[in-house]
Amino acid sequence: MDPRHLTVAEIQAHLARLRRLPERVLHLLAADDRQAVRRLAARYERARAADRLERRRVARLYREERGRRRAGQIVAGVDEVGRGSLAGPVVAAAVILPEQPAIIGLDDSKRLAPEARERLAMAIRTRAVGVAIGTASVEEIDRLNILRASWLAMRRAVEALIPPPDFILVDGRDRLPLGLAQAAVVDGDASHACIAAASIVAKVIRDRLMQDLDRAIPGYGFARHKGYGTAEHLAALACHGPCPAHRSAFLPVSQTTLFPLL
Repeated sequence: MDPRHLTVAEIQAHLARLRRLPERVLHLLAADDRQAVRRLAARYERARAADRLERRRVARLYREERGRRRAGQIVAGVDEVGRGSLAGPVVAAAVILPEQPAIIGLDDSKRLAPEARERLAMAIRTRAVGVAIGTASVEEIDRLNILRASWLAMRRAVEALIPPPDFILVDGRDRLPLGLAQAAVVDGDASHACIAAASIVAKVIRDRLMQDLDRAIPGYGFARHKGYGTAEHLAALACHGPCPAHRSAFLPVSQTTLFPLL
């Protein structure tokens, strides 16, 4: 491609299509007499620099998994979503990622826009060696308490995973009550690829469940706040009282009289 013989629109189309531009062509673009072409070259350079940084960040997320694979271990990441919600189930995921290719964009699900989470969840399910989901119901949360119910959901995800892992990395401070080699990692969804993948898959699944719940029990706004204690949710509770999807252990009926004060 010789940019000197192309229009600005043609150059823009080439840049959008080509992932790697030869350095010679990039130098020609940067030295072009046309200001619009020079701006396109600068924008391409910024995007290329950002892509390099992102690939380095993601490579660091895979570091522990790579080391354990070299030791012959199958490593799974485990995370749960919904622990702090006032309503709905806890959903956990367990994910075993392949060594290559790395999934660009992996991160703590809370840092990602909904569209990015959906796209990454699809990529994870397509490329993963294994993905499994476990849940703990509202009834189980009320009976066991939220910590034990979260462990239950994560244990169910791990036990459903095929192939079974040799080692699990669990997001948070607590190891799971499982007879399996493991490590608990605080903020693991921001530092380990397989945990980040698990957090994304669990978040997407739980968000869909809460959207279904919103259609089944309208009036609380579950599709928007996903059961968390937002001002909208507290106002709906003050108006309607709790529904069967609310966790009574989190939300005793006697406390609903306090919501106008909150």
